[in-house]
Amino acid sequence: MGLMTKILGGEQSRSAEDYVELDLDDVTDNTTEAAMQVHVAEVDGQEAAIDIKDTVYDGDIVIADITRLRTNDKTVEHIVDELRQVANEVDGDIVRKGDDQIIITPTGVKIGREKLGR
Repeated sequence: MGLMTKILGGEQSRSAEDYVELDLDDVTDNTTEAAMQVHVAEVDGQEAAIDIKDTVYDGDIVIADITRLRTNDKTVEHIVDELRQVANEVDGDIVRKGDDQIIITPTGVKIGREKLGR
């Protein structure tokens, strides 16, 4: 007998009566301010790179979609070089994921280079 079977109680079928509907009004919102946020950016030119740099300097992570820039490799390389410089200045990290995404992190956040599950 597996662990999940023990937790879920075997191969019994469930009915609608087995579930409880939750009312969102009964849930209290005790969220606190996060120390860091993850932002998603769509890079379509140099102006977007400025916003990304400011966000990383402020201590947040940015996942940048550079799909719109694939046709102009010099622009992509220029923006990647600028973002690499920012990551180095703040002692963060930068990774280019495929041809369409760049992940930039601030101070103290490193990006794993190996995929999970390998």
